[in-house]
Formats: sequence, structure tokens, C-alpha cells
Amino acid sequence: MESQILYRVQREDLPKLKELLTECFASDPLYHSLIPDQETRERLLPELFECDLWEFFKTCEIFADSPELNGILVVSDESEPYNPFQFYLTELRAQLKTDEYLIREDISLKTFWNFLMGRDYLNSRWTDQLHQENRLHLIYLAVRPQMQHHGISGLLIGEAIRYAEEHRMMISLETHNEKNVSLYEHFGFKVYGVVEKPHFHLKQYCMIREI
Repeated sequence: MESQILYRVQREDLPKLKELLTECFASDPLYHSLIPDQETRERLLPELFECDLWEFFKTCEIFADSPELNGILVVSDESEPYNPFQFYLTELRAQLKTDEYLIREDISLKTFWNFLMGRDYLNSRWTDQLHQENRLHLIYLAVRPQMQHHGISGLLIGEAIRYAEEHRMMISLETHNEKNVSLYEHFGFKVYGVVEKPHFHLKQYCMIREI
């Protein structure tokens, strides 16, 4: 994805983005379901997001509204070629690091087990059903709570839509917060399906914006 408006995140920005994601997702239903204990969640979230951002910086594209980093957009351009060996090696390293954090921060292994049983909430494998390679996948869209309602979400997602329309691309995303569904519907998305696993009171809304 290319943008003349958004700020492309640099490696030195990653620590600030870790803080941003930790703040934005502190109350997210996904992490409350997978890490029910608040103290464990507060310890784990920064480590998990640090791991995610390291992986995304190597395999995806990360944009912000500005160098002030009040909002973040992480996208994967599924139409662009990539090195499969490098991609899966990066993914494996990130997974091993994540497992290390989960076990270290909760030696009872309850959190590790939750992540194992809830793995379908943590990936985008549902997109295989779309049979659409010319596609942009939105991995993260987040805005600092104190900067919400200032048009930052619209700026970030609007740029993704502009790029997708110019290149005749479908856009896909998932959200675990039911309140976000109407936001995305406002931008032309529709619910493609809902993932709901046993033992979790959690729904993953899989959404697409068609070409």
C-alpha cells in the first residue's frame, strides 16, 4: 500500500506504538477473554504487542496519522509478492517469542491454554474462503482514546479504501468488538461471517468491503 498522506512508521517508532496498542486494547474483548486475570493482562499486553509489531514491521506495512503517532493502521497487501521462507521464519520466531511470554507471565499455563484454544481468534485464516488474492487486509486500526472523535480513524481507513479502489482490491478485516461493526459498515464494509468458539463468550466479526 502507498500513501502520500499517512506517515510510514519507522523502526524507532515501534516502542511508542507498543504503548499506543497497549492503551487502545486494554479493554478489548479479545484480550479480556484470552487473559481474564487483570494483573496478568497488564504484564502481558506490552510484551505481546512488542512481538506483534516486530513481526509486522518485517512482513506488513505500518502507517500512522502523523509522526505524533495518535493512530495506527497495519495492513497486509495480499497482492504483493513475498519470500515464503522469510515470511514463515519471521512468523515462527514471533510465535515462539509469544509462547515464551505466555508461559513466563502465567506459569499455571492457563493463559497459554487459552491462546491455544482461541487461536482461530488470533489469525485471519477465514480469508482463505474469499478466494481473492487482489486484497488488502487490515490487521490493526487503533486510535489513542483521548484522540478519538477527531477524524483520525476516518483518515486512516479512508486512505486504505482509496488505495484499494484505485487498485480494484477487496478489503478484509476482523474485529472482536461488536461496537466497531457499525463503524466499518459506515465505510462500506459488511459482515461476511462470525467466528464463535466453544468455551469463549467471544465473537469475531469477519468483514469485507467488496471491489
